[in-house]
Amino acid sequence: MKFLFDFFPVILFFIAYKTSDIYVATVVAIVAGIAQVGYTWLKNRRIENAHIITLVLLVVMGGATLYLQDETFIKWKPTVVNWLFAVAFLGSQFIGKKPIIQRMLGTTVSLPESIWLRLNMSWVVFFAVLGAANLYVVYTFDTDTWVNFKLFGMLALTFGFVLIQGFFIARHIKPEADEPPRNGS
Repeated sequence: MKFLFDFFPVILFFIAYKTSDIYVATVVAIVAGIAQVGYTWLKNRRIENAHIITLVLLVVMGGATLYLQDETFIKWKPTVVNWLFAVAFLGSQFIGKKPIIQRMLGTTVSLPESIWLRLNMSWVVFFAVLGAANLYVVYTFDTDTWVNFKLFGMLALTFGFVLIQGFFIARHIKPEADEPPRNGS
């Protein structure tokens, strides 16, 4: 459910674009992003850094799109967000005691340090490639195709990557000492 909540502004952007145009969709995305962050704040009294970063970039790049009437800015937003996440994940390996992925999953999964570093680096590469893929679509295809890619392509790539990560993590989880062996183990 959280996964869909995170994509809420993107889904509304898609619907607004299909029923109107890129500029109306940009306004809808900005309002949805503000509503998303506001709702999160009211519910939890805290906001995830990812939501703050995404909202700031949405307001700045969406605002530039609206002010300059140039859709290039809103099309670049997913790339900037993904590349910032790539830099943050990479930097977390050198700043702090744990990489970001371990901070996110470390309370529920116990893995060796080398596996955490590999997982974290795989997210760095994923975010960098996803940002580059967005630019490829922006400069190779029309706006209709980009909007479809932004929702369906990026969502599918992210979902697929998370599944692959799950299988990778499962291979490295060791049963607890008091846990009986699994069938075939």
